[in-house]
Amino acid sequence: MEKGNFNIKKGRIILLIVIWLVFIGGISSFSLLMYGVSKGLLGELPSFEELENPKSFIATEVFASDGYLLGKYYSKNRTPVPYEDISPYLINALIATEDARFNTHSGIDFRSMGRVILKPLLTFSTGGGGSTISQQLAKNLFHTRPRTTFGRIKQKFKEWFIAVKLERSYTKNEILTMYFNTVEFTGNAFGIKSASRTFYGKHPAQLNIEEAAVLVGMLKATTLYNPYRNPKNSLNRRNTVLSQMHKYAYLNKAELDSIKALPLMTNYQIEDHNKGLATYFREKIRGDLKYWCKTNFKADGTPYNLYRDGLKIYTTIDSRMQRYAEEAVKEHMTALQFDFDEHWKGHKNAPFDKELSKKDIDRIISNGMKQSERYRRLRYDRKFSKDTINQIFNTSTDMKVFTWKGIVDTTMTPLDSVKYAKNFLRCGFLSMEVGTGHIKAWVGGINHTHFKYDHVYKGKRQVGSTFKPFVYTVAIDNGESPCLEVPDQPYTFTKGLEEAWTPKNSDGYYTGELLSLKYGLAGSINSITAYVMQKYGPKAVVNMAKKLGITSDIKAYPSICLGTFDLSVYEMVGAYSTFPNKGIWVKPTYIDRIEDKNGNLIEEFIPDKKEAIREETAYGMVKLMQGVVDGVHNPRLTHPKTGNKGVTTGTGRRLRFRYKLEGDICGKTGTTQNNSDGWFMGYTPELVNGVWVGCEDRSAHFRSTALGQGANMALPIWGLYMQKVYADSSLKFNSKAVFDEPEQELSIELECEKKKVESEDYDEFSDF
Repeated sequence: MEKGNFNIKKGRIILLIVIWLVFIGGISSFSLLMYGVSKGLLGELPSFEELENPKSFIATEVFASDGYLLGKYYSKNRTPVPYEDISPYLINALIATEDARFNTHSGIDFRSMGRVILKPLLTFSTGGGGSTISQQLAKNLFHTRPRTTFGRIKQKFKEWFIAVKLERSYTKNEILTMYFNTVEFTGNAFGIKSASRTFYGKHPAQLNIEEAAVLVGMLKATTLYNPYRNPKNSLNRRNTVLSQMHKYAYLNKAELDSIKALPLMTNYQIEDHNKGLATYFREKIRGDLKYWCKTNFKADGTPYNLYRDGLKIYTTIDSRMQRYAEEAVKEHMTALQFDFDEHWKGHKNAPFDKELSKKDIDRIISNGMKQSERYRRLRYDRKFSKDTINQIFNTSTDMKVFTWKGIVDTTMTPLDSVKYAKNFLRCGFLSMEVGTGHIKAWVGGINHTHFKYDHVYKGKRQVGSTFKPFVYTVAIDNGESPCLEVPDQPYTFTKGLEEAWTPKNSDGYYTGELLSLKYGLAGSINSITAYVMQKYGPKAVVNMAKKLGITSDIKAYPSICLGTFDLSVYEMVGAYSTFPNKGIWVKPTYIDRIEDKNGNLIEEFIPDKKEAIREETAYGMVKLMQGVVDGVHNPRLTHPKTGNKGVTTGTGRRLRFRYKLEGDICGKTGTTQNNSDGWFMGYTPELVNGVWVGCEDRSAHFRSTALGQGANMALPIWGLYMQKVYADSSLKFNSKAVFDEPEQELSIELECEKKKVESEDYDEFSDF
């Protein structure tokens, strides 16, 4: 008996020794293994520096001046967020679902590992996942996945080592933050910030419980549990995550039941440079920033990468004003396009000049085909022959086309789609703040998906009468008064010309009366502009345009007084800003500063400024150009329609009567030959705005000046935009602002007529 007890006791001691030996041996073996891993026994590990700064592609973000995220440039759509910007619901859902003991282990959860290893042996069923959040984060740091079983085993040991190292180097909150910033979702969304915007249009801090559960649920299998593509799977997975949150006391039973009963809701929208606010503007600065990146270098000497380095671009655009500009464009262009279509209905050559032959029109369409994105891809990317491309363009196919009522699915040949696009009126709109030169709104066209050409910066079109203020500036700068009266009669130019040239008034009619410069500009009367041009000469006008910031080449011919050359909206807005800015030209600016991914300032952009004209000259132009909007009265003239004595003119007066805008406003309408281009350039003491409207081809246009003039095509966008801006009290623009008079005594007379215009009965001359 004693011998038996001794044997039992001895057996227990031996078993205890064996257990301790196995335990110590296991710990020692594991420690030796981890030591070997740390020394590269199983291959190279990510460096400690990479743990500090994981090599993940970070999207560059573009912000409006009011903090609104306009868009991103990226190879992978990833933008890191700090811990405090991650919803607590995301944190709780992740821990409950992926790693319940996250806050107590040191990177490896041996209890979970035991379950993974032993459960299949004992129950012949899966043991579930055993990777901790730290291990999953470590896995995310490996940019390739091994294909062999041995390779996967080696990487698993590396992940264990890195997980432990992560736990020693970072706090739990930092690990959670790194995890959420590195996980990949579908829809080209990398990291929780991009996923939140893609699936819910929200910032991660704004997600509610059920939304957080959906996104965390996706991490198990991002495609299988994608709420947009597999909503049933996603709903079931969401409810599983919610049940886990209840299991670990993040939700009570009542909350669980009520949230589970909610339907699956998403606001899925892949971030796309064709969508959102300021699409044309974002594409414009993409090119600028790519050049900037090539010429600016990081601390390691390599150039910045727009798509990987997580730059933060702060622009001068105001998201509210940008939205109002886009709304104004859509509102007016929808109505104008309807008028255009009705105007051309039933006409053979619509919408082209009736003088054009079928051969001419076919050539226009053929050129349009060759300029299309489809043609470029087929010809230059896929190297198709011209015959093959022509066959493709004449074969019907399913496509989406633009209408002002929405995108429409249809079937037509690509060539017919080119013809279809030629019927649409296009536009460019730019708004700039006086003084700062900061551009606040930029609308380069009617729809960036279907019409990518930017009519603010790239597009240059004939400016017509909007150039006349530059001619008048020469006169005012030489001491002439806006009240100076000159004969309304033909003026002939011969100097330096092979043939004499006599500009005509738009209707061919001359009153023979003395008309003031102010009246001439208000009514856009060509003879008065020709008088100024003849007196001071084309060279003086070209020089003045250059002083005011025009950079395009302008030949010094007499015809430039009628704006017979092409300029961009961008140039025109910059030049016009000199008048309300008291003679100081300020270069239009749209990028305020650039920061790196950590918020460190890299470069700040200060607008170029120069004194272009005297303050008195600028103020003289302000007073002169107010007549375009307020109207100028001439009591000596007889109205051609009513026969009444006294005529009031002003091509921009509908800003007062139709749009009810108050305060000081200066402007100039412009209409080019055959009504191909409609312009309105206008400014207040606070803002300068420019609008151009026309078809892609100059031979497509309204047939009547009543419809095709700048006052009808372009001015309404200006008026609608300013109405919306003034209605928003948060913008703090003064709807009744007036221009400051110069402090020094004026040497020229500015008040030409005292009569206040009360009626809409006026003669609105055409803007040629």
